[in-house]
Amino acid sequence: MHRANTEIRIPTPTPPAAPASNFIRDIILNDLKTNKYGGRVQTRFPPEPNGYLHIGHAKAICLDFGLADEFGGHTNLRFDDTNPEKEETEYVESIKQDVKWLGFQWDGLFYASDYFDQLYDWAVQLVKAGKAYVDDLSADEIRQYRGTLTEPGKNSPYRERTAEENLDLFERMRAGEFPNGAKVLRAKIDMASPNLNMRDPVMYRILHAEHHRTGARWCIYPMYDYAHGQSDSLERVTHSMCTLEFADHQPLYNWFIEQLGIFPSQQIEFDRLNVTYTLLSKRKLLQLVQDGRVHGWDDPRMPTLGGIRRRGYTPEAIRNFVTAAGVSRTNGITDLAMLEHFVREDLNTHAPRAMAVLRPLKLVIDNYPEHQVEELEAVNNPEDPSAGTRKVPFSRVLYIEQDDFREDPPKGYYRLSPGREVRLRYGYYVTCTKVVKNAKGEVVEVHCTYDPATRGGGSPDGRKVKATIHWVSAAHTIEAEVRLYDKLFTKPDPNEVADGKDFTANLNPDSLEILTGCKLEPSLANTAAGSRYQFERLGYFCADPDSAPAKLVFNRTVALKDTWAKIEKKGGS
Repeated sequence: MHRANTEIRIPTPTPPAAPASNFIRDIILNDLKTNKYGGRVQTRFPPEPNGYLHIGHAKAICLDFGLADEFGGHTNLRFDDTNPEKEETEYVESIKQDVKWLGFQWDGLFYASDYFDQLYDWAVQLVKAGKAYVDDLSADEIRQYRGTLTEPGKNSPYRERTAEENLDLFERMRAGEFPNGAKVLRAKIDMASPNLNMRDPVMYRILHAEHHRTGARWCIYPMYDYAHGQSDSLERVTHSMCTLEFADHQPLYNWFIEQLGIFPSQQIEFDRLNVTYTLLSKRKLLQLVQDGRVHGWDDPRMPTLGGIRRRGYTPEAIRNFVTAAGVSRTNGITDLAMLEHFVREDLNTHAPRAMAVLRPLKLVIDNYPEHQVEELEAVNNPEDPSAGTRKVPFSRVLYIEQDDFREDPPKGYYRLSPGREVRLRYGYYVTCTKVVKNAKGEVVEVHCTYDPATRGGGSPDGRKVKATIHWVSAAHTIEAEVRLYDKLFTKPDPNEVADGKDFTANLNPDSLEILTGCKLEPSLANTAAGSRYQFERLGYFCADPDSAPAKLVFNRTVALKDTWAKIEKKGGS
């Protein structure tokens, strides 16, 4: 098997304004210049419907659809559904939803199962030509006969059956005469080939299993490596993009096409999208779900497109990230911080602002009229003047973040503390005068005075304050549950573990913190699931599907950059 060198890649996180140049795009440009396919560009996205798509698939989707769109071509969505034991309609519908969510629409919807009759006829053609044979070896025996990377394989004792005998056995296989595993159909190529994929690969196996589309019509099913290239050919795909691990399979795909004399699609291999702190193995992701380490496939900590959609990532951010990550012939690893950058960049432009207090601390303005309520004007999005403004209620009793007050402030801390004046966002300057503590000595209430002349955030005498903090009015607040998501793993490479351990040893025990009793401004009362906001000074948040008017639930999509958190982490206090 081909193994590409791996490099750590942290590209500059700025997507180009023009279409990104890459070697695949250059190939297509040259093919159009030479009129190789009569000016056609036909691509396809060919997922197997045996699981949910993840962030790695987003790269393939963006390439397949994006390049075809750029050159006025067409893209098919084709489900390579050749394994009925692992495939389900649920996965088909999920994949359709993911492709549409990313902003793409297929020109044709196909399935490998559409071609089962043609694939069978072609297999018969190869049998008659002496290019395929029925083998009675078991799966274990076939592996033993296959050889190794350094030693050639050896021929099956059934390899020299006559074409007539093979044809009879193959027809009986289709008729359901034999049990699972009793026989297979193999291509007759070269058991001494240095490429293990060319050592008489299996083309068909017996599987008495119901298929999600063809039901019980078939009891033999083509192997992926037999069906894939011919499916491309039947759809007259001009540019068949695959990830690098398929490079060693290309000679086999070409062999089938040459033997059958059919349209030769051009396969082009590119690097997988790998991201730090992230696992993209279907098997390992399934283990996380089955072991209850996460709350399902759409858990916002999961790298599935369903998970990141639920977390609040935008399709625009994913497309920009994929573009900036680029396309290469060498596998690399892209920093998760780069993906988060594009999420922040997109949400900063489009997400409306709101004020929310996640860990509330009561603040009482002693000299503010007890029953007075003012409506202060707040900007909905400073990046988008057309978003306008909203009214937020202001009163004598507010809630602020616990972290925005320190009774004994460390050096470099400029937020509220005894005797210090700060600005309340959109409101007034306030100065802390005293605190109230509980029996444990914990501060539960902060008392302040305000300067009525500073409404709107400025002072007539020109004095300055070093911090602005957000707040919500206690009498008008609505409560919510907020789920704070962080990296699912503690190491950039989750597979980097000590002997005797597996990847679960690197799970982050703090990847999810659930806060209840959070206080939100009243404008969020009727927030619909999927709505995205910037909670000022805290980060970007998305209303979860669990959310309802009686119980709002928000997921943290990504945090804002916090200089103070970095100082504290470094021991600057």
